[in-house]
Amino acid sequence: MKRAFTLLELMVVIILIGILASLGTVSYTSVIEKARRGEAASILGTMRQMAIITFQETGAYPTTPAQLQSLLGAGFAAGACNGSYYFQYSMDAAGTGTATRCAAGGKAPQGNAADTMTLTVAGVKGGAVNW
Repeated sequence: MKRAFTLLELMVVIILIGILASLGTVSYTSVIEKARRGEAASILGTMRQMAIITFQETGAYPTTPAQLQSLLGAGFAAGACNGSYYFQYSMDAAGTGTATRCAAGGKAPQGNAADTMTLTVAGVKGGAVNW
């Protein structure tokens, strides 16, 4: 006599696989967003260091996208949501660097759409994201 799975048993297995896959997807997107914020924090730290050096040399912080790009390298796109970056970066005259989450160009965030991170030259962290 042949033993086979019933339709009910197959449906239960398919439902369980679907539940596990959906949990994995939610965890994966959460980890990806956390990594993107980590990249932004790293770039803000580099911006802070370069701003301090620039201030010591010139007496002013770099505020234009061109100045930031010249300090951070050709692959860095300050002030724009382009390239491989998921944040746009800027710096004000007081030396506070800001990273704002891009929401256009297929880079919509998976969580909080108002992700903004700030870092002052004194090292004070702020913004809409708890980092």
